[in-house]
Amino acid sequence: MPRPDDRILCESPTPGAKGTRIPRWKYDAVRAAIRKALASKHARADGVEFRELPTLVEHHLPAAARADLGSIMWHVTTVKLHMETAGEVERVPGSKPQRVRLVK
Repeated sequence: MPRPDDRILCESPTPGAKGTRIPRWKYDAVRAAIRKALASKHARADGVEFRELPTLVEHHLPAAARADLGSIMWHVTTVKLHMETAGEVERVPGSKPQRVRLVK
């Protein structure tokens, strides 16, 4: 079981950008919800528009996590950027507005 003070460094794919430490439970909850949202029936082959992602993620978060998370948009952005650096998600090349999808 993770300690209450257990944190993870979320890195950004932007060169020179400083990472942000967030509680591991928040990272795990948001990461799982992002994966579910991008694999859901709402996701197209060319991904999901980034601006739609927080709403989709919110539907995949347990009620307790939603209540204690804080800003869903901020956490989705932070975790999504880290998932990009880890190679779990990618921005769809050439998409405007930005679309994201799971890496196969």
